[in-house]
Amino acid sequence: MSMPRPRVALFVTCLVDLYRPSVGFAALRLLEQAGCQVDVPHTQTCCGQPAFNTGDRATARDLARAVIDAFQGFDHVVAPSGSCAGMIAHHFPSLFDDDPGYRAKAEALAGRTHELVSFLVDVMGMERVAASYGDRVTYHDSCAGLREMGVKAQPRRLLDSVQGLSLTEMADPEICCGFGGTFCVKYPDISTRMVTDKCRDIAATGAGTLLAGDMGCLLNMAGRLKREGSPVKVRHVAEVLAGMAAEVPPIGEGKGP
Repeated sequence: MSMPRPRVALFVTCLVDLYRPSVGFAALRLLEQAGCQVDVPHTQTCCGQPAFNTGDRATARDLARAVIDAFQGFDHVVAPSGSCAGMIAHHFPSLFDDDPGYRAKAEALAGRTHELVSFLVDVMGMERVAASYGDRVTYHDSCAGLREMGVKAQPRRLLDSVQGLSLTEMADPEICCGFGGTFCVKYPDISTRMVTDKCRDIAATGAGTLLAGDMGCLLNMAGRLKREGSPVKVRHVAEVLAGMAAEVPPIGEGKGP
């Protein structure tokens, strides 16, 4: 007798929704390939991370409550972003220290929230993908994905199965790109220096494509690479793993005439 397919809710994230919807479609494709029944709750909104990081706990709490309500009843919640997944999985419960009812709901949601690629590998047991990408790539380990959600080996394992792809590691792939959410707004000079150093490390690999799992980092690095005149293409790792690279231009590049 076949096991029932897990019911998975896709947390799209603000940046994917507003800047890179193709990442959401790539996540949907990968989750369905892994055998999941996927829903996209239409009432979802921001996870509240920007408000939380700037000390506006009241707004963060309101947004967190809305997310908790929207994502009840699913086996898993999956986000193509380590930072949004990390916000839900690690910071939601503390917003409700004086509200036992929502504290329990936040803890339950935290326990079933995952970053996309780690969910595919660690929970669904995905070992390979049916995709091809003919380029040398390098991979940036986004801070929240790495340190809060334990994302490190999983994307590399799946990328190893992509036909035609070769991965060359940066000297320091775990060093922050300088985005840091509101950090880049508060400390623009430091942020610019950090992303400039990151672009130097990217160039040293000789890779034609930069991959990562968080849109904030990707937009930050793509913007700096473009300003420096670099030919390096920038993509979310889900687009490559889902075989969608031919369907959408790299981040920061138009569709052409």
